[in-house]
Amino acid sequence: MTMKLSIPVPPNFSFKRTVFSHGWCDLAPFDIDQRKWVLKRVIDLGRGRAVTVAIREQKNRITVTADGPLGKRDSANVARDVRHMLRLDDDLTSFYEIVSRDSGFEWIADSGAGRLLRSPTVFEDLVKTIATTNCSWALTDKMVSSLVAALGRSAGDGARAFPTPEAMARESEIFYRNEVRAGYRAPFLKELAERVASGEMDVESWLKSELPTSELKREMKRVKGVGDYAAENMLRFIGRYDGFAFDSWVRAKFARTRNGGRKASDKKIARYYSRFAPWQGLVFWCDMTRDWLENETVANW
Repeated sequence: MTMKLSIPVPPNFSFKRTVFSHGWCDLAPFDIDQRKWVLKRVIDLGRGRAVTVAIREQKNRITVTADGPLGKRDSANVARDVRHMLRLDDDLTSFYEIVSRDSGFEWIADSGAGRLLRSPTVFEDLVKTIATTNCSWALTDKMVSSLVAALGRSAGDGARAFPTPEAMARESEIFYRNEVRAGYRAPFLKELAERVASGEMDVESWLKSELPTSELKREMKRVKGVGDYAAENMLRFIGRYDGFAFDSWVRAKFARTRNGGRKASDKKIARYYSRFAPWQGLVFWCDMTRDWLENETVANW
């Protein structure tokens, strides 16, 4: 028996733009079928269970299907996680208003861009963000795939969910060095998992934190392995967009698309988008990734 859920979407929502908003759709336990435009995801239901769901857009609604029946509580949890991952409850009204007033950026509202795909948990987004620092996308993919394959809870079809903090905390630093190939990140991943699993650190609370962004960013940077780039990337996942998460890829892309091929300082880039405050970081990211959907391939960010 197949479980099927139907979830309404907000105005200006684009399933394709959300899925292709950045590279997460290309990392386990996500799996994107670009031909059929189906996003698969293994969701950890807890209590020793995981389920693989297929997510697609049909007639202005999101439909979610899973092989096998789910009880009322599990169905509600799947719906909650899908809403969270696709940012269906994010209010982007003022964002679309500000870009619609600016010639050259109105396409963002017209195409429904702006919702950035995220994981069901802040913990997963944080681990993956640490795995993107100072390395190629191929190595990021290798690290994440290894974590999922070794430690993730198995669904009925054999696919695996992202590991829990408890599962990661049980492993040694040697495991992260030798099996995950995390390099210098190995002790950071081990310590992060231990602190979250023990309750010493509650990264999920960042979603509802009332701290000013500057203070929350400092709190994030107290996690080993998290610098300015990683912290500002994490801020985007929780709905704060005044940071830019500068890295070599976006700097080079800005130079090509907005500065005549000439290298630009981070300050110059920030000034260029300052008129969009407090959404400047989101406008910047949409601008840099505008062509991704046209090519229908996820760039290595």
